[in-house]
Amino acid sequence: MADDMSSVARFLYEAGTLKATARTGWWMAGVRDPESVAEHSWRTALIATIIATLEGADPARAAFLATWHDTQETRTGDVNYLGRRYAPQADPEAVTADQVAGMPDILASAIRDVVAEYEAKSTPEALCASDADKLECMIQGVEYKSQGYENAQRWIANSRGRIKTKAGQELADAVLATGTLDWLRAALGEPKH
Repeated sequence: MADDMSSVARFLYEAGTLKATARTGWWMAGVRDPESVAEHSWRTALIATIIATLEGADPARAAFLATWHDTQETRTGDVNYLGRRYAPQADPEAVTADQVAGMPDILASAIRDVVAEYEAKSTPEALCASDADKLECMIQGVEYKSQGYENAQRWIANSRGRIKTKAGQELADAVLATGTLDWLRAALGEPKH
């Protein structure tokens, strides 16, 4: 069992590298210091719970799927959309299988299954997690645009167009109609602008 847990411990250190792995697509929009994959994944998991709850799916499962959706990027890096035209995309399930090798079977199997479910997009929870991934990118684009990165509009529009669930679409529309600091104004009791 100690060897099995050593594999888990190694993976936890590996997963930590996502905190320093930049989301590279934002560089094309001119963002000098883009969010990390870990930052993206955190908000994606949060959004997945919201969309799943509104869609009548299991929010915990959707968050679980969203949490694991980019973990393979510890091995591949974040390959942006343009880069995929020139470099073959690694199979997330194959990368995951390598990442979990040596872990206790029950854990390795659960992780492989969750990645396979996300990639197949065949369950309501996987669809909610996928929409959360797109919505998080859209929100980040809105935030970057509000910081002066006008080129982020391309990511906003592309992400919005890829959201499939009704709740995800409604939430996207609400996000686009809401200012990035409206939460602070509401918390302080200030009027909307």
